[in-house]
Amino acid sequence: MNSDIKRILEKVRDGNLSVEEALLAIKKQPFEDIGYARVDMHRGIRQGAAEVIYGAGKTPEQITGIVDAMKRNGQETILITRLSPKSARIVSLEHEMDYHEEAGIGIIGEMPKPDGIGKIVVATGGTSDIPVAEEAALTAQVHGNEVVRLYDVGVAGLHRLLACMDDIMDASVIIAIAGMEGALASVIGGLADCPVIAVPTSVGYGASFQGVSALLSMLNSCASGVSVVNIDNGYGAGYLASRINHMEAH
Repeated sequence: MNSDIKRILEKVRDGNLSVEEALLAIKKQPFEDIGYARVDMHRGIRQGAAEVIYGAGKTPEQITGIVDAMKRNGQETILITRLSPKSARIVSLEHEMDYHEEAGIGIIGEMPKPDGIGKIVVATGGTSDIPVAEEAALTAQVHGNEVVRLYDVGVAGLHRLLACMDDIMDASVIIAIAGMEGALASVIGGLADCPVIAVPTSVGYGASFQGVSALLSMLNSCASGVSVVNIDNGYGAGYLASRINHMEAH
């Protein structure tokens, strides 16, 4: 069941919310038109996860206005992706925000307690993949997941990954992030008994074609159970991993 609706019904059951208040919460306006954006207020009810602000291409003032609309409509935790340091400084003047510059992530409000069915492992081939990995990891945490980070465990030194087999086998979902030839996803896919989400990164020398080489390698993985998101799309991987990790929880 959708997590937002479930929480509303639980409050009614426990006597903390009247039937009329619950009906109002469910029937509230599905979006708020603020001129330059139509902020989706029903996404949490439809999909189980509230709308996220994509910061690239938006002015700090537009971001601030969208945050204001979300807060007016009761959104407690707000995730902003691809947020530049300059925009983060300006938004922070209006809203208290935890900014992670390496990942380009801004978080307004408190992190929710993990309520998924298990742990999400985020693994990278190298240190250069960490910015994308942090985007994925923080996205998953904002959506209520426990995250285990395994960084710099690429196939150039396979023993580093094999030393982490307890974490690999204990995961409910694994996000495998790598550039170059993107082999990490296939290796993990051949070891793990859970879904693996592969994220190609634009890390690599000339013939890697800014991540296209890793993307094609991951798409052609011979390991079953490996899905692939777009190049450098840490957010998409973190969101998908959260959806999988909540399949039985709600």
